[in-house]
Amino acid sequence: MDYQAFFKSRLADLKHDGNYRVFIDLQRKRGNFPEAKWTSGASTKDVAIWCSNDYLGMGQHPKVLAALHEAVDRCGAGAGGTRNISGTTHDHVLLEAELADLHGKEAALVFTSGYVSNWAALGTLASQIPDCIVFSDSLNHASMIEGIRHSRAEKVIWKHNDLEDLEAKLRAADPTKPKLIAFESVYSMDGDIAPISQICDLADRFGAMTYLDEVHAVGLYGPRGGGIAEQEGVMDRLTVIEGTLGKAFGVVGGYIAASVELCDFVRSFASGFIFTTALPPAIAAAATASIRHLKESSVERDAHKAIVAKVRRRLDTLGIPHVDNPSHIIPVIVGNPAKCKFLSDTLLEEFGIYIQPINYPTVPKGTERLRITPSPVHTSGDVDRLVCALHSLWSQCQLARQPVAAE
Repeated sequence: MDYQAFFKSRLADLKHDGNYRVFIDLQRKRGNFPEAKWTSGASTKDVAIWCSNDYLGMGQHPKVLAALHEAVDRCGAGAGGTRNISGTTHDHVLLEAELADLHGKEAALVFTSGYVSNWAALGTLASQIPDCIVFSDSLNHASMIEGIRHSRAEKVIWKHNDLEDLEAKLRAADPTKPKLIAFESVYSMDGDIAPISQICDLADRFGAMTYLDEVHAVGLYGPRGGGIAEQEGVMDRLTVIEGTLGKAFGVVGGYIAASVELCDFVRSFASGFIFTTALPPAIAAAATASIRHLKESSVERDAHKAIVAKVRRRLDTLGIPHVDNPSHIIPVIVGNPAKCKFLSDTLLEEFGIYIQPINYPTVPKGTERLRITPSPVHTSGDVDRLVCALHSLWSQCQLARQPVAAE
């Protein structure tokens, strides 16, 4: 087999379909997020980032940076090993205690990323619990899907956020078998929110555990940033809450929060945890500082809600179609992969605005989009430049508009 020819052919197919991903070379500017320097070849240009998952700009917060620097000076760069072999530093212990408190759980366990935490935790629970059946929402993240697949447990996919379908599938399952319902709170592409309380009701009726992915909600929702489950007062009803340190908390890493026994079980049996070098202690310290600040401060969350509402209003006045949802994610629907990439490229090159195109297979064909994530550190001027650029390009590309709302 000509391996190189095979690689080239498959990549050419991606490019032809408009689904080839291009990495944008960025340098974030400390203290000036969302501003960044874009390097393309030999040239550089200042751009504004409008698609970051650093939803609150906490990656630039003085408390987070101070904690990071202090821990580097105190401990050095790396953890020095896996969590089992010299890599559990005091900063990891403090971080896990902070996370357990955030979610009202007995314990927490930190992983190197949100992807790994889902893959390792779901894969371990579903494989180690005898005859476990996993009920997975049809739009669950790839990390959840991979974890469930890796477990080789029986899997039942239920229609997205469809309680009737979930109930029917739970009722049809063997009542003697253990069950685990896996779902997300805020879904990252459409920005819709799961009916958590009603899912918990079904779990109680059918004796199922619940596994809730809150990665796009922690830090952003609830009086202390505990996520949608905290906002709705149902954290105690969930078996496992999974989250990330790399989005609203502005650092990197993933975690689960649950009972002491469950966290210890995953710690003891998950290969993705056991055989991975621990996060650097400086990262753990920075994450702890971010969590502590957002537990006490609602300033960032309030400002975030206000700018999300402002961007939505401005888009409505121009008739630019976006998905109406109750979350902070604003998917602007283009519906064509080539035009979506053209819009993204032109926004970057001509307007200094960076929004990554979201195409198939991340979203279904025909729903290609620009996924906009406003943050409290975007200014009114940033908003003006964004909506004016979109207005101009929407006309240039002859894209359909929705009925214009009065401002």
